[in-house]
Amino acid sequence: MTFLDKEYREIITKAVCGKGRKFSKESHSISPSHRPSSILGCWVINHLYNAKKKSEDTVEINGSYDVNIWYSYNDNTKTEVVTERVAYTDIIPLSVKDDNSLNDEYDVIAKVIQQPNCLECKIAGSGSKVTVEIEREFVVQIIGDTKVFVRVNPKWEKDDEDDDDAWDYKLTDDEVKDVKPDFIHKKD
Repeated sequence: MTFLDKEYREIITKAVCGKGRKFSKESHSISPSHRPSSILGCWVINHLYNAKKKSEDTVEINGSYDVNIWYSYNDNTKTEVVTERVAYTDIIPLSVKDDNSLNDEYDVIAKVIQQPNCLECKIAGSGSKVTVEIEREFVVQIIGDTKVFVRVNPKWEKDDEDDDDAWDYKLTDDEVKDVKPDFIHKKD
């Protein structure tokens, strides 16, 4: 019996070998140049990140974003926007992991489920700082080389009944003669 006569074949392919997901909330304390009277708005922009496999069961995401706070000061007579660049590191545990990868070379795909978003922005107790609560969520996939076993028919022949041509049935004139082309609009 030769290798080609065997019932199963091994196929080496890239496949998802691990998955993980993490939701994060963080608070940042930002010091504006003036003592704020009230918060008029807060938004997060310019989100950048990259991901890499940190260990056997974690992925590390390093990123940053800009927090913009529009506030009034001088007894609500003047306004200003303060911008601060915030850096973060998220360690995402892999909840699904395949230990049967062929090597230690992986591609890491990180996708943002929830972009960094301001949940709450308020003047801190001291009155000179602003506290911002930010949320974000990521999902990651680890892609690596793995083996797949596929069952094959070693005795397959061209005229075998499993051939795709066996499913190519044609309608005969007898089968078509009873079809009424205006069946949708005609009422009997």
